[in-house]
Amino acid sequence: MDQLEKHVDPCLRNWEGARAFLEVVKCGSFRSAALALQLSVNTLRRHVEEFEREAGHILFTRHVDGVRLTAEGELLVGAVKRMEAAAFEVARARHISASMSGEVRLGVTEGLGTFWLAPRLVEYQRAHPELLIDMRCAMRPADVLRLETEIAIQIERPTVKDLHIVKLGRLHTMTCASQEYLETHGVPKTYADIKEKHRLVLQVADQLVAAQEFARIFPDTPQVGIVSFRCNVSSVNYWLIARGAGIGVLPSYAFALSRRVAPVDLGYQFSNDIWLAYHPDAEKIARVRGLIDLLIEAFSPKKYPWFADDFIHPRDFPAAIDGRPLPSLFEGFSELDVI
Repeated sequence: MDQLEKHVDPCLRNWEGARAFLEVVKCGSFRSAALALQLSVNTLRRHVEEFEREAGHILFTRHVDGVRLTAEGELLVGAVKRMEAAAFEVARARHISASMSGEVRLGVTEGLGTFWLAPRLVEYQRAHPELLIDMRCAMRPADVLRLETEIAIQIERPTVKDLHIVKLGRLHTMTCASQEYLETHGVPKTYADIKEKHRLVLQVADQLVAAQEFARIFPDTPQVGIVSFRCNVSSVNYWLIARGAGIGVLPSYAFALSRRVAPVDLGYQFSNDIWLAYHPDAEKIARVRGLIDLLIEAFSPKKYPWFADDFIHPRDFPAAIDGRPLPSLFEGFSELDVI
């Protein structure tokens, strides 16, 4: 950095003077610059004179045809242009933060992301076409504190203290099978029935307890011979069950969305709270705050009773939500179910 720039750095805090100085340089005269800035010539001269005093140098010489920069003024122009560019960046950042434009990264478990949130997020993004939603569906919780995502939805309560944590609802799961499987193999009444006559589908992944539950219910029993498939993602788990591979475990809301699967009442029911995590500073950004509000509504137990704290059996689900038949809550299932 030039010694003059080092000397005049404090003057760059005077944005009005710097702006006036730069406009005179661009326009070539005080009168033209005053018109461009919608100031009187006297006001503009005062701003420039104050800027010159703070810089400690005469920056212009006046001529009949306008003004000319002194050698000191020539050296200062570059610094002031950089100041102007920085000011524009700040203004642009403020505009983006206050608008629904930009990118938001959402981490969510694969099942909730695929089967529950995707249709709602499509509608939301359509209403905000300048918004890019980066969905990262995985069973491993996203690291929000290190900004892997701005928002995370998970079924293990976050333990990081610096995050804002909201309980969205509760995810209830129960045993089920396809109608085809039950017609072929019958409906089991006990776990002994399963061990003797049926096959299981297990989803084994982070945040899930399927392997532990199998060991608890069938102690000292090898999985080979009773488990037909083992997978690590919810979409595969659903399709294996729906295509008749065996009895498995699905969230209770799956019965509201699909005609392919039916509950199997074995007395097995497991629940996990659904947690929303985000950094407190993130909600100050409009596009992030807007998505947070949508997610809270998407898991509202009042609107969607299967996310309430108390388990509601699928047979007791209302026939419609907001006047819409249950299968229409996830349009993709309705289409897939006729394949």
